[in-house]
Amino acid sequence: MKRKDYISWEAYFMGVALLSAQRSKDNSTQVGACIVNRDRKILSVGYNGMPIGCSDDDMPWGREGEMLETKYAYVCHAELNAILNNDGGSLKGTTVYTTLFPCNECAKAIIQSGIKEVVYLEDKYKEQGSTIAAKKMFDMAGVKYRQYEPVGSEILLNL
Repeated sequence: MKRKDYISWEAYFMGVALLSAQRSKDNSTQVGACIVNRDRKILSVGYNGMPIGCSDDDMPWGREGEMLETKYAYVCHAELNAILNNDGGSLKGTTVYTTLFPCNECAKAIIQSGIKEVVYLEDKYKEQGSTIAAKKMFDMAGVKYRQYEPVGSEILLNL
């Protein structure tokens, strides 16, 4: 008889996004993303971090100060990294699982890449213009979005 307490596909994919977020060097916000096709195959993952070749040790991670002295001019968001980390195959019709609702810049990349659904864990910036703009573009482009509803038990990874 097969075991009955295994996790759902949704929990698995959001778990991969959460685990990916743990790779982020950002000391204030860790975000992860996981792109999945219709066959439930993971095509790519990403987390918020510096571009390849830009040393995490030499780049700013602060949130305050002049633009060029903060992370905001440099960091690639998790969703964009997941799109760019894809091995070149089509993302048309896929779903992205992300730990934080995408900003307007990531929304543009999501739409342009053909992703058709966004499943997010948190929407803590829902009142900010970047999130409002993202939702407006998703609605116009027919990209569905919904909040992930955790069900079941907690999983603890001791690595």
